[in-house]
Amino acid sequence: MGGGDKPLLSLGKARLIDHVAARLKPQVAMLGVNANGDPARFAGMGLPVIEDTVPGHAGPLAGILAGLEWAAGQKGSRWLMSAAGDTPFFPDNLVGRLAAATRERPDAIAVASSGGRWHPTFALWPLGLRDALHHFLIDEENRRVSAFMERHGHVEVEFPMIEAGGQKIDPFFNVNTPDDLAVAERLLQSLRP
Repeated sequence: MGGGDKPLLSLGKARLIDHVAARLKPQVAMLGVNANGDPARFAGMGLPVIEDTVPGHAGPLAGILAGLEWAAGQKGSRWLMSAAGDTPFFPDNLVGRLAAATRERPDAIAVASSGGRWHPTFALWPLGLRDALHHFLIDEENRRVSAFMERHGHVEVEFPMIEAGGQKIDPFFNVNTPDDLAVAERLLQSLRP
């Protein structure tokens, strides 16, 4: 997409990240944005911008760690819900279904899946994993989200495909290319009432 911030691309009358925030906000008690670089680019959202605490742009797990550390400082927090900023159509019952899946295993990471494929950036993370994740990133220098989930236990929660315009679309469809953005525009139009 030209090397810019994909979440800041326009989709309809808003940016991708605005769609993500609007979908996630009713599902969580607090919402923040993980981003490195100039936090001013997200200032208009009215949300805290949480920078990685691990140096060197260490990937999605560094963002998860920063989010876990931020959430641990928020009164009453028990989990961190992570979501990708370029995936605007994820389910509006995502958090509830992930939380329900952890009732029997409260220390497990609950991760979304669809079409038989899991989506590690869409997960509910117990705050107690902070130290283990820090060790994984810093001491082991491992940045693979799936490797951390497999090591620490996870439960997968399958979500159905979206019916739109006579097609089945993955609810975790993310925008990576200009063609994907065009598909997202069509999907957005077909999902409007």
